[in-house]
Amino acid sequence: MKKSHIIILLISFLIFNLTKAQTIDTSNSKIEFKIKGGLIFNVKGTFKGMEGDFNFNEDDLENSSFDICIDAATVNTDNEKRDNHLRTEDFFYVEKYPNICFTSTSVSANGKDYITTGDLTMHGVTKTIDIPFKFSNNTFRGSFDIERLDYKIGEDTGTLTVGSTADVTIICVIN
Repeated sequence: MKKSHIIILLISFLIFNLTKAQTIDTSNSKIEFKIKGGLIFNVKGTFKGMEGDFNFNEDDLENSSFDICIDAATVNTDNEKRDNHLRTEDFFYVEKYPNICFTSTSVSANGKDYITTGDLTMHGVTKTIDIPFKFSNNTFRGSFDIERLDYKIGEDTGTLTVGSTADVTIICVIN
């Protein structure tokens, strides 16, 4: 009789841990980016306000998934005038496109690391991308490059003023 109670407790504990919701720590999660400005210097910035569904289990990649958005209006380059301009129709047009979202279609192993493939929607344009990532200490860290003109961001701004390729790093901390 005692053995059956112990087995039931163990099974209950395992089920609880496997189905436990993974919650995004919004205060410590962010998107970092870097893009050339004027061919001479790099402009660095961040986005905050990450929300969504984070379901990652390294032992069950087939059922792992990400459906995450950030608030485009949180763009911050430590230059208020530039940030306000980035929020306008010239760039992110946050009134019309308030979120930048990624929805995974697959998650797979990539050596000791992982890769997720999915749809990135920004500025009303959706493109399929791959994001190589590591997951350790409850932190997802992935990096990729993005062509801003593929998403119609700053189309009227030449690539001499603002580079066309941005380096992007996602840091998503899970509670």
